[in-house]
Amino acid sequence: MTTGSQARLTEQDVLRIKCAAERFKENVGKVIVGRDHVVELCFVALLCEGHVLMEDVPGVGKTSLARAVARSISGTFHRIQCTPDLLPSDVTGVHFYNQKTGEFEFRAGPVLANIVLVDEINRATPRTQSCFLESMQERQVTADLETIPLPRPFMLIATQNPIELEGTFALPEAQLDRFLLRLPMGYPTPKEEQVLLHRFQDAQPLETIESVLAVSELTALQQSCRRVYVEDSVRGYISEVCRATRADRNLRLGASPRATLALQQSAQALAAIRGRDYVLPDEVKTLAVPVLAHRVLLDTGASVHGLNAVSVIERIAASVPVPVD
Repeated sequence: MTTGSQARLTEQDVLRIKCAAERFKENVGKVIVGRDHVVELCFVALLCEGHVLMEDVPGVGKTSLARAVARSISGTFHRIQCTPDLLPSDVTGVHFYNQKTGEFEFRAGPVLANIVLVDEINRATPRTQSCFLESMQERQVTADLETIPLPRPFMLIATQNPIELEGTFALPEAQLDRFLLRLPMGYPTPKEEQVLLHRFQDAQPLETIESVLAVSELTALQQSCRRVYVEDSVRGYISEVCRATRADRNLRLGASPRATLALQQSAQALAAIRGRDYVLPDEVKTLAVPVLAHRVLLDTGASVHGLNAVSVIERIAASVPVPVD
């Protein structure tokens, strides 16, 4: 049976998604060297209209990747640099009195854009962090009791540095659960670093890349991805992986039902990017860590024994029986 009542994708639909993904990866690849898998997952998030948390040490290209993703889309882009004195009204916008017209007017905040980069989100106070919740989940903001819808599609890309703890505020579990994916960048290999040195010697590639995907095209691709077929046995596999996190003795908080939905949706997008109109367990295994690892909480005893959320999720995904029919 098909997912929902919608018809399955045609070969032409799948080809459109695959070609768009290749254009996107090639464009972002002009700036980001050797991170094809991370770039591909960023496009998965775009197709799902999900949000991405990029977490890694300083200087590995988190902000550059976020800006390259934004420049590849023809929509509006705003950047928010988080600091402890950033106020919620600095993000959402504020009503002010216009002396010329004698009326109150709304000045939109930077969160009202198609792609929003929230740099160093863990430097914002909990009060300011909470103002992102409504925009991430409801695609709207509330300012002075007025609700303003966000432009669609809307994607928030946040970065944070896990090393520096002074002057930072850890994101609460409720907010982490709103991020579709958490992506580490990692250090480049020696060969990749040489390519990086050569490419950035005389130019700044980020300033030269252009949009390769119109907002209207992206919206159509997002709708198409929802029609990627998910067989009942694969859907059961997704459910069992998430349920296993709730019963694992190394975790004191397992994946939420929102995480289950996110795993299925992202698997549909990845299958389409790979040129198929149906999901395989391979997509689920590939996405288990980026979708689930930031949504679970490790037990204290597991931390003492050197385990982390990534290793636990990898073990769970490998231990749940894969459907073979």
